[in-house]
Amino acid sequence: MPKGVPITVPDDGLTTAQRRNLPLLMVNTGDGKGKSTAAFGLAMRAWNQGWDLGIFQFVKSAKWRIGEQTVLERLGRLHEETGEGGPVDWQKMGSGWSWSRKEGSAEDHARDAAEGWAEIKRRLAEERHDLYVLDEFTYVMEWGWVDVDDVVETLANRPGRQFVVVTGRRAHPRLVEIADTVTDMGKVKHQMDRGQKGQRGIEW
Repeated sequence: MPKGVPITVPDDGLTTAQRRNLPLLMVNTGDGKGKSTAAFGLAMRAWNQGWDLGIFQFVKSAKWRIGEQTVLERLGRLHEETGEGGPVDWQKMGSGWSWSRKEGSAEDHARDAAEGWAEIKRRLAEERHDLYVLDEFTYVMEWGWVDVDDVVETLANRPGRQFVVVTGRRAHPRLVEIADTVTDMGKVKHQMDRGQKGQRGIEW
């Protein structure tokens, strides 16, 4: 396919420029590594364009601080001090790891997730951010901590020009159906298969 030429051109009455500016719902899913890393890389690109970023990290320990959080929060402070880039709001929306929910009870996690989703809904209605990163959000959908119908309806009908990227394994089929771009990051092999952990502070 020639660079910059779409495979099909829909009969929607929009110009190429108008279609290019339509907001996207993106999903990074699959059993391979790199789903969140790709979303945070997209957030850094958006910051460079002056976009307002809302990053909502689900089912991760509030005590655990990833490198991307440090970088993006520093970029947010840089924006406040100099006007460069865009504002950054990073929120931890739950507790416990997605694969071993050890901190707190299931009821605690479910309540945290529901409250986090309610806050995202409020911000979407207000058109607060240009880009929303809903990190590990597929898990709270899978575990029934948020209502799938509500999520699908809200994201599909969000107002204005708000971009959303959702990460996590086993994305719900209905989320996949309404998304504009879905990337399935399949695992070929990983060092943890042979018992080798990643470097401290860096998740490969």
